Amino acid sequence: MKRNIIYPRQDSLVSPVVENPFVHRLNWTVYDYIKVALMSITIAPIRLILVGICLLSAWPLAAIAVGFRSEADRNKPLEGWRKAINRPLIFIGWVIFSLVGFQNVKVKGRPAYPSEAPIACVAPHSSFFDAIVYFTGKQLASPVSKKENDGVILVGTLMQFTQPVYVKREDPDSRINTIKEISRRAQTKGEWPQVIIFPEGTCTNRSCLITFKPGAFYPGQPVQPVCIRYPNRFDTITWTWEGPGAFTLLWLTLCQFHNYMEIEYLPVYYPTPEDKQDAKVFANHVREKMAECLQCPITDHTYDDCRLMVRAAKLNLPMATGLVEFHKLHKKLGISFAQMHDHLEKFRKITDNKAGSITIKEFASYLRLPVSSTLQEIFDTYDRNNSGTIDFREYIIGLSLVSGPANTEDTIKLAFQLFDSENNGYITEDGLTTILHNAFGMDKHDVHELFEDADKDKDGKISYDEFEQQAADKPDYAKIFVAYQNMVNKNGHQEPAQEENQKAKTE
Repeated sequence: MKRNIIYPRQDSLVSPVVENPFVHRLNWTVYDYIKVALMSITIAPIRLILVGICLLSAWPLAAIAVGFRSEADRNKPLEGWRKAINRPLIFIGWVIFSLVGFQNVKVKGRPAYPSEAPIACVAPHSSFFDAIVYFTGKQLASPVSKKENDGVILVGTLMQFTQPVYVKREDPDSRINTIKEISRRAQTKGEWPQVIIFPEGTCTNRSCLITFKPGAFYPGQPVQPVCIRYPNRFDTITWTWEGPGAFTLLWLTLCQFHNYMEIEYLPVYYPTPEDKQDAKVFANHVREKMAECLQCPITDHTYDDCRLMVRAAKLNLPMATGLVEFHKLHKKLGISFAQMHDHLEKFRKITDNKAGSITIKEFASYLRLPVSSTLQEIFDTYDRNNSGTIDFREYIIGLSLVSGPANTEDTIKLAFQLFDSENNGYITEDGLTTILHNAFGMDKHDVHELFEDADKDKDGKISYDEFEQQAADKPDYAKIFVAYQNMVNKNGHQEPAQEENQKAKTE
């Protein structure tokens, strides 16, 4: 029977309530197939053409409003007749959304004036259709946008009219400049449009609220939380990292008779002194308010998890393998993204499992050890949920909490002394074969491969430096070293494997 192992800090590293907020699957019914087929050859093409006509009619209005302005004027809010063009553009926007199927968007609460809350915090972010929220006020809200979008044909001009806060990726000071710009606009007490930010930084399936990026909260200004819901039976809205592509979702949405959306404006959140001191605390407080309204859990997933998902896919692992709640592991274990990236590549070398997890046989093969009770016990310390396999998250935690603490200089020195039984200052293949065969039942072929792997300079012996390097390359060996030391101390001079065989015969 498998033992339940007690792990250090287990409560703080429990698996997330929502395992994968970045996946979406379409739940088709026969009715949906028939509807999409009929709409695709009748209504949807007409809708798409009309949407294009509306966009073309909006472009000259935006171009006139933003044209013929000096560089100094571009750093000022639109005024007079230029600002008045907001109304026709908002009207055209709502016509477009109606054509797509959003004829009845339910709005709860009141959008705050920019003078009350210069920033609106919108979540969960799950679709490009979330842009509807920009059109619910009396003037178009300002997004935070990449500077490159400014040059996109048609869209760039419409974007310029919203007077976005630009982010320049090539500028190392871009984040600081963005915060300064938001603060500058906030101090004008409503002259600028409200800035809308999606603090999650990426799209999810709305099953939870992932970690909010602190960027919108550094200015320490009042924030209005805005919650979005899509109560549709057939979800053609959600656009995630793993699931249907953008054009597929757009077309399927055009093929629906009606698409339902709810936008709920919560009361303005005024930051406390504690919030103003720490933007991350501020972000968490706002997230908790929104999660309470949405009645959904919160998790520590971030955009970095998405980056790991993409890397996992490139390594021919399931995308979900990269989901580890990087923010939480970084905070509690001190693991950097670069280290996580390297560990993922090592993880891929261990497993050939299409499920993206390590079996006991794969673990043994990676360490070039036979499956034994000792190895099974070490494997169980990694397998936190007693599933019989080790996923990437468990592997990372195991390296940090199980192998890492054991992989000390004292442990390595003592292990080297045990393997160097003749005190030569190096380990021979014959000596290693004798010890590993008696301790773990390894055959000569497996020991030879292990020896060749550790003997970096191929001089027929393993020096202390080579032994130390092998322990660094494969920190999983640390627990093997400790287990062997404990077995030797417990059984005296008798080899552990021999002791186990004697017990088996007695029984």
